[in-house]
Amino acid sequence: MMQRLHLTWQLARRFRKRRERSGFVSFISASSTLGIALGCMVFIAGLSVMNGFEKVLQDRFLSLIPHVEFTAVNERLANEQQIIDVGLAHPGVISAKPVIRTQGMVQQGAQFTGVQVQGIDTNQAQAIQEYMSEDVWQALRTEPNAVVLGSELAEKLNVTSGDTVMLLVAQNANFREPKRIRLNVQGTFEFGGQVDHQFAYVSLTTAREMVGIESGATAVEMTLANVMQAQQVANEIGYSIKDYVYLDHWMRSQGHLYRDIQLVRMVMYLVLILVLAVACFNIISTLIMTVQEKQRHIGILRTMGLRGKQVMQVFVWQGLQNGLIGTVLGTIAGVMLTLVLPDLMSWLQWLSGESLLASDVYFINQIPVHLQLADVVLVAVVALLMSTLATLYPAWRAAKLEIVQAISH
Repeated sequence: MMQRLHLTWQLARRFRKRRERSGFVSFISASSTLGIALGCMVFIAGLSVMNGFEKVLQDRFLSLIPHVEFTAVNERLANEQQIIDVGLAHPGVISAKPVIRTQGMVQQGAQFTGVQVQGIDTNQAQAIQEYMSEDVWQALRTEPNAVVLGSELAEKLNVTSGDTVMLLVAQNANFREPKRIRLNVQGTFEFGGQVDHQFAYVSLTTAREMVGIESGATAVEMTLANVMQAQQVANEIGYSIKDYVYLDHWMRSQGHLYRDIQLVRMVMYLVLILVLAVACFNIISTLIMTVQEKQRHIGILRTMGLRGKQVMQVFVWQGLQNGLIGTVLGTIAGVMLTLVLPDLMSWLQWLSGESLLASDVYFINQIPVHLQLADVVLVAVVALLMSTLATLYPAWRAAKLEIVQAISH
């Protein structure tokens, strides 16, 4: 068995080398190899970028966005500690924290700027700590009426650490008689995207004064071990809560980002199939022309005892060699392109003088990449499989040639 496979492989190599005398056939063959290589390279790089966006979405963006949140229907939660206890008892929940969210306007003379205020428990570790200095975080914990602004918001307001701002918060759901609170700016944080333009963080004590409650919180946010189970976990915990609450999770409020990434991924799969299909049509054309050229050789081999099945194997091997070379070259090039892509994009940004990802729109300012072995293997397997399928019809035609007709050709 192994000797027969070795024989057909050697014959395929011989046919492929001797075919190079025909310039047109060689061009078509090279085009198929190049097409498969380019398809593999681009798709590996594209999938790595999609993986990068998905990883940044989960590890960075969702660190500030609550995975699951229960918000009071009335002014405050009747028993936020009971919700926290129920949440922490669930195996899918990592942490549960009280929070107060409200909206206000910062007044500067006759100018008003909208702000989303986040009242957090500064006695617990918070994700926003990673995006501000330790001194600023400690000041937020200890100083009265302290506020930390997004970097872009602070720049827009033209305030720095040590300045004060006047915040107007609605009372009774209207701004006819807003509550005025003077806050001391302790510093800024820098996260990226609209968060830096709109968010401001205060302690729970300050936030309670804003919304007019003496204790408790208006919502409880939870962090999950698996963000993809947000809807299921939210429903399971919601059935055990006695308070009347609004149930929300990130897939409802921000899920469009994840769905967009998956949609682009599906489009890329389709593009891969189409690109490889075009390249494989070149393999079909190459083999058909090779069969026409080698009819006499096929006839001689058949008279020497080579079976039709082995003739078919010869041309399958010959076409597969193009696919194998293109797949190997494309896979290596795709991995290398993925590894240098962030630096390449940075160089293009420097050369053009414009950012490819606007930091005021997106929560990142450079192209993220995350190379996964499974994607590399998938692309290589699909390329080889389609290359193999492309060889079957020409190889079958070669195996069906009549010996006398082939020799007299």
